Amino acid sequence: MLLYRLIVSIFATFVLARLVLRRDWTALRQRLARSPALPGPHLWLHAASNGELASAKPLIVALQEVRPDLPLLVTCNSEGGVALAESWGLPARLAPLDLGWVARRMHRDWDMRAHVTLESELWPNRIHTCPGPVFVIGGRLSEGTAKGWRLFGGLLPGVLRRLSYVSAQDAGSLERYLATGLPRAAAGPVLNLKEFYAPDPRRDAALTAGFDRTHTWLAASTHEGEEEIVLAAHKLAQAREPELRLILAPRHPKRGDAVERLIREAGLSCARRSKGEAPEGCEVYLADTLGEMGLLYPLAGRLFIGGTLTDRGGHTPFEPAAYATALLHGPDVANHAAPFARLAAAHAAIEVTDATALAEALTRLAASERQDALGRAAQETLQPATDMAQLVAAITQRLDPPE
Repeated sequence: MLLYRLIVSIFATFVLARLVLRRDWTALRQRLARSPALPGPHLWLHAASNGELASAKPLIVALQEVRPDLPLLVTCNSEGGVALAESWGLPARLAPLDLGWVARRMHRDWDMRAHVTLESELWPNRIHTCPGPVFVIGGRLSEGTAKGWRLFGGLLPGVLRRLSYVSAQDAGSLERYLATGLPRAAAGPVLNLKEFYAPDPRRDAALTAGFDRTHTWLAASTHEGEEEIVLAAHKLAQAREPELRLILAPRHPKRGDAVERLIREAGLSCARRSKGEAPEGCEVYLADTLGEMGLLYPLAGRLFIGGTLTDRGGHTPFEPAAYATALLHGPDVANHAAPFARLAAAHAAIEVTDATALAEALTRLAASERQDALGRAAQETLQPATDMAQLVAAITQRLDPPE
């Protein structure tokens, strides 16, 4: 624990110094757990960023319904995550630094009765100082991360023994948790929170009117190096399907200018969402905005999952599958190996390796019947294996009853 305290103290010094230089006093107070707390007992839920938090929304809604007497405080490592929680009407803060005295203040001032942390967010001081049970939902512990924890001696085993309930994201993570010290009684079923993603009920009338789903495909959350492949594939497929249109949504909207240049260099016409340009008439619609994937998924009958033709491990297939969209992806799916393996076993998605293969797959799926069949197969394959009610019951039965 001594080495961890030294490292986290050095890290905290750099974080606080940067905030002081930026004169960001609000963030400084939140990192030190000094921002005003709301009265009454709370349940603390922590997520790394908006992606992890978005996957937990069904859990958040269910917990609020079952325990309305125990409101949630949400913390995230990123300002984007905080903003997302606030848009849901939840109190939210930047995550406090994992210093013992800061963690104790957070628990005390907010009267925390329990702590829920998502995926790989294991912070020893927050866990050890929590006065109530601690839960890890969708927990992920890779081999590399487990090896890294060994540098701190018995720190991780001690943290795991303190946990009340862990629902691991995959079988490998569960095995590593148990091998490292998690009590067998605290091990819940393997569960990926992203399985519970529910389609966004919002619709944009102008967007919906601007696209024919059968003749539209979406390249979602692409990274640098992928757009060239996507655009080359689009031109090849367009030669055989002239009415084909592409919605291109880069993972990082700030790359919008660079991606627009690539589109125009490819000889394709472009309209940009961030500039409010109408989608009608363009060959490529550049969706360079944040938080709007739920508006884009319903527009396309075919979808390429970004990050799978690079070394980034790919993005989640659960969200597009919820819309019964025909899924295409590259070979790099390390971040979501288990669901992609399920899709492969069920022949419910198509793997491609380059622009030619992507274009051929798009052409094979030109008919709406083929799109619908593959999309339904993906949707059925990625149905949740665990009921949300069971997960919520596992958490609430370990909480103190309402006062």
